[in-house]
Amino acid sequence: MIPELGHVALIIAFMLASGLAVLPMWGSARRDVAMMNLAPTLAVGVMLFVALAFAFLATSFLQDDFTVAVVAANSNSLLPPIFKFSALWGNHEGSLLLWVLILSGWMTAVAFFSRGLPLVMVARVLSVMGMIAVGFLAFSLLTSNPFERLLPTTPLDGNDLNPLLQDPGLIIHPPLLYMGYVGLSVPFAFAIAALIGGRLDASWARWSRPWTNVAWGFLSLGIMLGSWWAYYELGWGGWWFWDPVENASFMPWLMGTALVHSLAVTEKRGVFRSWTVLLAIFAFSLSLLGTFLVRSGVLTSVHAFASDPERGLFILIFLALVVGASLLLYALRAPAVASRVSYGPVSRESLLMINNLVFTVAATVVLLGTLFPLVMDAFSLGKYSVGPPYFNAVFVPLMALVTPFMTVAPLSRWREDSAARWLHELVVPAIGVGVIAAASSFMGQQGFNIWIGLAVLLAGWVSLGVVKDFLRRVKGKGQGPFRWRALSPSFIGMSLAHLGFAAVVLGAVVVTQENQERDLRMAVGDSEELGGYRFELKRLGQLAGPNYVAEQAVFEVSRAGELLAVLVPEKRRYLASGQVMTEAAIDASLWRDLYIALGEPIGEGAWAVRLQYKPLVRWLWLGALMIGLGAIVTVFDRRYRAQAQTRSMIEHGVVGLAS
Repeated sequence: MIPELGHVALIIAFMLASGLAVLPMWGSARRDVAMMNLAPTLAVGVMLFVALAFAFLATSFLQDDFTVAVVAANSNSLLPPIFKFSALWGNHEGSLLLWVLILSGWMTAVAFFSRGLPLVMVARVLSVMGMIAVGFLAFSLLTSNPFERLLPTTPLDGNDLNPLLQDPGLIIHPPLLYMGYVGLSVPFAFAIAALIGGRLDASWARWSRPWTNVAWGFLSLGIMLGSWWAYYELGWGGWWFWDPVENASFMPWLMGTALVHSLAVTEKRGVFRSWTVLLAIFAFSLSLLGTFLVRSGVLTSVHAFASDPERGLFILIFLALVVGASLLLYALRAPAVASRVSYGPVSRESLLMINNLVFTVAATVVLLGTLFPLVMDAFSLGKYSVGPPYFNAVFVPLMALVTPFMTVAPLSRWREDSAARWLHELVVPAIGVGVIAAASSFMGQQGFNIWIGLAVLLAGWVSLGVVKDFLRRVKGKGQGPFRWRALSPSFIGMSLAHLGFAAVVLGAVVVTQENQERDLRMAVGDSEELGGYRFELKRLGQLAGPNYVAEQAVFEVSRAGELLAVLVPEKRRYLASGQVMTEAAIDASLWRDLYIALGEPIGEGAWAVRLQYKPLVRWLWLGALMIGLGAIVTVFDRRYRAQAQTRSMIEHGVVGLAS
């Protein structure tokens, strides 16, 4: 009975979403206040019934209801309860339901926090989001029903959750990633609503900007967590491999980065209006493309859901409709609302435009490298593989190109500035950063390394810009006190994100250049030196887990005769599926990771063992964490609320339509 109730709840949610897609938009065209006022209520209704469906499916998982096909395929009675719950979204059908649940949550948040905006704008925004919800609810009901029964042939037990997914990462990573993926639908909806209304002014950018920052922040955190999860779970110590599904989340992040900066310029100066709308369309379109790649079955990846072509065709048609309709509306409206505000070639606007172009080109480069093998295969033109050499060769120089501008842009002036003033501001500290970078080139374990010096130079340059901007803001005139109130949440968030980017650059280069790895045969009593540390295999043993048995190896790690850590890597065999998984053991610190993974037994009590020394690898995830949190901090800026709302209602002359 519970699955049937969930199915009914999903159908009701589809009906409410259909009403949300049509009625408020029709009301906005006719200026019908009653119909526009339906939008927030319908949005909340969609969320409530999707949440009910989600709760019913979760109950089926927790109660081991193997009459439900998705439960039988992705759970097992031996599975710990926490993984039974997270198994809900460890599959195509359940993760799609999570997708829709998060979309409905974003709709409800817009309905609640936008009550001070013009009613006509809120109605249009929620209606556009309702259209997106209709598409995905139809996808779920027609091709991916999570409540489909296995009757009358019901299995006694489930197939089990993929051992790769039996990890706390599954509990946190997909919801965080989807919060970013789906959250990009909000700036998309604001952009479409603004195009429909024919008003792309600074007020629209101010309404859209906090939603964009939060979505981009969640996407940053989701990508960071996915990288960390793969690092310790897959047993090979890699943090990014340009996997097509990794790229599927990275492309909207790159386009979202351009959108975040473009919105700042549109809000402050009223320029880049058409460009900003186009970025909002592209960012969400890339999110939909990522959904297609993951669920269509065209990719082979540890991250992808194995799906049939019918599902892929549905998403492809939906993607074509969304992108096609959006670009058509843009083509019709954008020329009439293009900004006509001028700015000089040496100005903050120019630097931010360079930023936008570089990130857009970077997203395009990743898109081409990801789709090229698929297109060639689809037209029977051969099998091709585009891997890290291509992406590193074209992507890394682009990021190196944009980094110098990250220091100058916050210190530059709007509309018109001068290179002489930049030189006066930065020449002395730049020399200091250059000296430190030159010295750092000789500090690697393998001698002189110019790449480490360049990484220190770029990271130090970005950090220098943050420090200079901080001092400029807090320093009072003359000998006055520091003006701490000048540090708005927007500035704090921007500074945190830029420092995080510097940390990612430094961590990525150092761990790539200085990583040491050794594969060897080890038996009890054997020891090995790596990166200045001594690894000794002390004993082997067995462990019985809740749904697996494991072979364990106990290593003692020491340096200069001092014991630093005891690491216990495992080789697990899961009872239900019989699959074997590697569980790496890691001794982590801010400055380096020591990584041990077991391979296969090779006779006479010996095992294949992989030892790795990875300096500054944690800086990658620390930096990404700073980027994500920095984006979220910006929404606490008060100017995103009362000022924008009051001014917008005056500008639009729709105070009477405000809810």
